[in-house]
Amino acid sequence: MHISSNDRDILRRLAGELAEIAALPGHSEKAELWRRLNQLESPVRPLVYINEICWDEMNVDDELTCTCRDDWARAIESSMRMQLYQWRRLPGDMIVPNFIASHKVYSSTSMGLEAQVDLADSDSSVGVVSRHFRPQITKPQDIEKIKTPVVTADPDATERNYHAMCDLFGDIMPVRLQGRVQHWYAPWDYLITAWGVQEALIDMVDRPDMVNAFIERVVDCNLAFMDQLDELNLLALNNTCNRVGSGGYGYTDELPGEPYDPDHVHLHNQWGCATAQIFSEISPEMHWEFALRHEMRILQRFGLTYYGCCEPLDIKMDILRRIPNLRKISMSPWVDPARGAERVGRDYVYSHKPNPAILAENRWRPDQARAELRDVLEKTRGCNVEIILKDISTVRRQPQRLWQWAGIAMEETQRIGG
Repeated sequence: MHISSNDRDILRRLAGELAEIAALPGHSEKAELWRRLNQLESPVRPLVYINEICWDEMNVDDELTCTCRDDWARAIESSMRMQLYQWRRLPGDMIVPNFIASHKVYSSTSMGLEAQVDLADSDSSVGVVSRHFRPQITKPQDIEKIKTPVVTADPDATERNYHAMCDLFGDIMPVRLQGRVQHWYAPWDYLITAWGVQEALIDMVDRPDMVNAFIERVVDCNLAFMDQLDELNLLALNNTCNRVGSGGYGYTDELPGEPYDPDHVHLHNQWGCATAQIFSEISPEMHWEFALRHEMRILQRFGLTYYGCCEPLDIKMDILRRIPNLRKISMSPWVDPARGAERVGRDYVYSHKPNPAILAENRWRPDQARAELRDVLEKTRGCNVEIILKDISTVRRQPQRLWQWAGIAMEETQRIGG
């Protein structure tokens, strides 16, 4: 792989900046806080993690402007610039790893149903577009449209990329060959795009057997995908500075557990996750019947798990407690924090999701942002809390709003933690 001297110089300079940051002593202290939080040890202050950022609105003074010419180099440059930007502007309890990852290359076929959508007139300039999904599932026979995915490893591309990155960065930071570390299994996220939201919800009442058959089929496909990743040795440990589910870092010494082969990581050595976001208004009984009892087949494959994303789960703790390896639970902006705190207690990590809408209002109100966060922190005192700001669609092209929010969050979590 040929990299021009211009692109090489740019990437090496950015890697040098990351190496300096990664060497700072504060990272080991932050890692210990995340470990203690995830292992439910003596209370630590709530920890802050920010992601899913509207990067197209963030550029200031060309900090995010890529200048590499080669597409491969440009992708690496973009990732490095975002990492550096976040560290400088809105770090929260971010940790910069002391290595550069070179990812194993593989591809996967789809499950057969590609969403057919009608787009509403939305603000596409910020990447937010409202969609109406045209139903492709209308009768039991449509289950044949859902195909088992086929995963294909590409060892040649994997080796080529790894050697290129070692040549570029090996004398600056270690390069680590890494398999898949993030898992996102949301069977209903997939199914709803082919069924239609209203249609699927009605069919849970009118045709429950058909609904269960379809979700079982999608879970079967997810399991086949997972098994192929495992068999092809495409997995890597995710118990350090890796995001878990829709939450924060997965630091823990409870993983990889046993048995463990460092040359071949298996699913039981990893964190996993599942979610049924469309079930926001579904009762706990129906959530169990049409989602969680099926998702349990996915979750049981992992050593530890995270559950949920946007669906409010404060009234569903009874069914969630049936998950034997559950450790983190998403508490979305639509939960009652006091009720969530009471029902979660110290048995799990309370993964609080502030409402990012505060950043999208016509007028930025930092005092209101502080008040909202303080209210939740007071109501969750004594719980194991992480603050996860995500789904940031827009800051009205005022990135300083997000910078200030990050500062407020750190002030409030340090205040609550003494």
